[in-house]
Amino acid sequence: MAVPIQENTCPICGGTGWKIIERGGLSGASPCTCRAESRTATLRAGSGIPSNCDRATLENFLIPQDNPTERHLLGTVLMQIRTFVREFPAENRPGMLLVGYPGTGKTHLAVGVLKALIEKGHGGLFYDYQALLESIQKSYGGEGDRHALSNAMDAEVLLLDDLGAKRATDWVEDTVTAIITHRCNNRLPLIATTNLPDPDIIAPREKGKSPGGTPIYESTLAEVIGERSRSRLFEMCRVFRMPSVEDYRVKHKLVR
Repeated sequence: MAVPIQENTCPICGGTGWKIIERGGLSGASPCTCRAESRTATLRAGSGIPSNCDRATLENFLIPQDNPTERHLLGTVLMQIRTFVREFPAENRPGMLLVGYPGTGKTHLAVGVLKALIEKGHGGLFYDYQALLESIQKSYGGEGDRHALSNAMDAEVLLLDDLGAKRATDWVEDTVTAIITHRCNNRLPLIATTNLPDPDIIAPREKGKSPGGTPIYESTLAEVIGERSRSRLFEMCRVFRMPSVEDYRVKHKLVR
């Protein structure tokens, strides 16, 4: 008696993962497209991408049409990022660093890149920078995710969102340096976003004055994560400067 094909079973291969092909009068087996689709779905489910980023893709990243300058600047960044995905993994700089002020669309683009790489068959893992460090710290006391540190070090592609958001301490700097150095030495791609300025990319903004009237500037990327980590980031990543635009999250009600 024939077993009926279930509704969610691939109609091409019947769930075997292989399809029969005929060539030159000979029959053979070839991997079915559903195998790649199943792998992609599994990779996406295990990526840790938060639910508020479910809709974020490179295809729906909105370029402002009402401001010619913003349209040109953001359009150029998007074009360069699409090139990054197409050429991934690049031989010299397999990673990507997005630098810009809050609300410029960094997270949307970074998640869009991660999803695009997953579609190409690469495994990827999303971590919020502060949540990752807290999870690693808790794991030392038997709480949190015991595998957080090893996952961050060894994921095929790691996305670190909001790099440098946690207050700088010796432990934070050492932990971040260990992750970035390990990935740099082993040529493991890192996608990172940061709101922190870098003198070579975006000048620090003045955030106040001292009692004597001396300007006080916001902390730089190197000051928060350390010079060694900053140096390795620039060694392993293509760096994209996000132009200052109207708050992307507020305007489009999507993600950062």
